[in-house]
Amino acid sequence: MSGSKQSESGRVEAFSDGVFAIAITLLILEIKVPEVGEHGDLWRALGQQWPSYAAYVVSFLVIGIMWVNHHQVFSYVVRVDRTLMFLNLALLLVVAAVPWPTSVLAAYLREAGPSHVAAAVYSLVMVAMALSFQALWWHLTRTGHLFDDAVDTAAARHTRARFALGTLAYPATVGLAFVSAPLTLAAHGLLAVYYGFNQVAVPVREVS
Repeated sequence: MSGSKQSESGRVEAFSDGVFAIAITLLILEIKVPEVGEHGDLWRALGQQWPSYAAYVVSFLVIGIMWVNHHQVFSYVVRVDRTLMFLNLALLLVVAAVPWPTSVLAAYLREAGPSHVAAAVYSLVMVAMALSFQALWWHLTRTGHLFDDAVDTAAARHTRARFALGTLAYPATVGLAFVSAPLTLAAHGLLAVYYGFNQVAVPVREVS
């Protein structure tokens, strides 16, 4: 890709990286050190915290892969407008919130009734994340005026459908939450892996 990224685009990405870094770090703080007595079984106590470990791993994947795709998107961007900045803020609003539903789901994953509500809340946050990322990508590909001149905007638009899967899959997990909370968490892990292998990659033309 020819040319250098303008400072305005770099500032948006740098700010975003900071939010991603803080959000992904906060996840581990939700895993507490178990308290056991003098003759307590620490191994057993650690094992009982498996919901926290599972929720941590899935949310780490979600935030981590979202960061990878966000970085990929901004590698094509050389200009920003106010709409893009606000759409990016909307995405970061959700990213920064992920540690909270992660903690709620970990706390209630084994509770029959509350687990369904906790999983539904977690899924709703993921719905918001999917919609905000889609809005950002649709704005960028609508005219392509914010892209580097080497980016094939028409090809970029063709990636919309593949990444719009989240607008269908994530709402489905809200319904799944009332069937099984552990299965819902597993579904989010699989969706994160899906997006990990389906990066936002578009053809780039050689510009002399």
